[in-house]
Amino acid sequence: MAELFSPEWFEAYKEAWNAEPELADALAEIDFNSVIGYGFDGEDQPQGVIHVEGGYVTHAGAYQGESLNWDLRATKDNWEKWMKEPPGMMGLGTAYTSRKLKFYEGDYGAMIKDPRMASPFIKSFRVMGRAGSN
Repeated sequence: MAELFSPEWFEAYKEAWNAEPELADALAEIDFNSVIGYGFDGEDQPQGVIHVEGGYVTHAGAYQGESLNWDLRATKDNWEKWMKEPPGMMGLGTAYTSRKLKFYEGDYGAMIKDPRMASPFIKSFRVMGRAGSN
């Protein structure tokens, strides 16, 4: 099993993301393009990033100072918990309002109100779990 947010983990996440129609294909339908950072709450920068072009991850790896559209942060324990038991809509809402999941960049409220983005966002946590089990 790859260490959380290691280069190997990000590569497995990229492969799992691109293989998941409810994530990649759904985002391709809305021509979703974004640079998304993932990391730990309280750190100066994310651990790593994915570059999404047309719904599919084209690059995944260590953060290199890219400008981010989204920057998601949580404790290591919370990330690992969500990967074992992916949260649904209610769970994500609770995580956000309780500040267990923080958006250093990006607008959670706007995203979660748009079903074209909310459903794939929820699916991304399930995909993270697959990346973590590789």
